[in-house]
Amino acid sequence: MIPLVPSISRAAVKRNLLTFVNPQSRVSEQYRAIRNQIKFFAGEQTVRSVVITSPGIGEGKTTTAVNLAVSMALRGDRVLLVDADLSKPRLHVTFNVPNVSGLSGMLTGKLTLHEAVSHTEIHGLDVLCSGPVHGREAELIASNGVNILLHKARERYDLVMFDCPSVLTVTDTSIMANQCDGVILVINSGRTDKAAALEAKKVLERVKANVIGVVMNKHR
Repeated sequence: MIPLVPSISRAAVKRNLLTFVNPQSRVSEQYRAIRNQIKFFAGEQTVRSVVITSPGIGEGKTTTAVNLAVSMALRGDRVLLVDADLSKPRLHVTFNVPNVSGLSGMLTGKLTLHEAVSHTEIHGLDVLCSGPVHGREAELIASNGVNILLHKARERYDLVMFDCPSVLTVTDTSIMANQCDGVILVINSGRTDKAAALEAKKVLERVKANVIGVVMNKHR
């Protein structure tokens, strides 16, 4: 089981990048523990692509994805963080980069991966923002879009992380979960309904996703 992540104070976080702004904090240490658990879990398996999702909205999946990606990069890994939440993209705000190109441009064949990614202030961490959404992206994801992205990204990065929508509200997440090496399910203590958490687990198991752990966010 992946370790618990305690409550994160918004006032203490600059654009949610706590692991970068305050690497000595207790929460940063928890993210490092999650990072190490992923590597330990992998063992001889190949875990080079991970989906971060949750049963519902507002449960902290983006904060978890961001800080886990930062922690990986600070250790020396080459990381690509993908904003796959096309309806409510947030990574361009978090990393203060433009959202004029990104995943949508690559899925539609208008951009190469090199053209679509944005570099961040953190060495080793690139971001693939959502880009402008025109309506065809979902069907492209459902076809072979994710496999094409993964094939190209693995040539340049050690790890590809997808910040995905709720697995119970968007079917695209299940598709990505099936195609990636692992899934982390983010649960918000005191907010996530137990039945929803169990249903999310069932959905992921149904598509044969490899759930490598659960992060309990805002656990006290």
